[in-house]
Formats: sequence, structure tokens, C-alpha cells
Amino acid sequence: MSSEQSNPAEMIPVNITIADRTYRVRIAPKDEEAVRKTAAIINQKMVEFKNLYAGKDMQDYISMVLLWFTTEQQSNGQNLYELESLQNQIDSLTASIEKVVSEN
Repeated sequence: MSSEQSNPAEMIPVNITIADRTYRVRIAPKDEEAVRKTAAIINQKMVEFKNLYAGKDMQDYISMVLLWFTTEQQSNGQNLYELESLQNQIDSLTASIEKVVSEN
């Protein structure tokens, strides 16, 4: 989610499921896709760790995912939200270029 403070009136409720538990969170509409993608990544990693380390409890898997996620962000030098913002800018520029090309 962005570091900017959002107006509480503009926040929307979203149900997010992580590790088979549903959480109702209020977020800015512009952050919804990023939050859902992050939850999907977390859940995917949970499954991977369950397959690698059978017999652990859910708290162990959550801790492993948290450690992986934090390490991944540090090793990349950027956080995932910055990368998504860059991708959105690239998509916007690509759409603009395609529009100009199709008009000519």
C-alpha cells in the first residue's frame, strides 16, 4: 500500500485471504490490485514452504514467508510496490505509443 495517507471516506473494504484465514481490510481503491497480488504471492509461498517442510505448523510457514518476503525486497533494492508503479508507467507509455502509431 502506498505511503500516502488516504482519506478514510475514500477507503473501500476488501476481503483478503491469507493462510486460509480471511481478513477484512480497508484500503484505497488504487491499492486494491497491489494488495490482492501481494496476498496471492504470500499464499503461493505458503504452499511452496508446506511442500518443502512438511509437518510444520501454520505459524512456522507464515514466519518463513515473512522472512522470504523481507529478504527478497532487500536483495532487489526496491520494494514490490515501486516495481508495480514502474510497470504501470511502462504500460501507460506503451498504450500511448500504440495509439499514436495506430492513428498514423
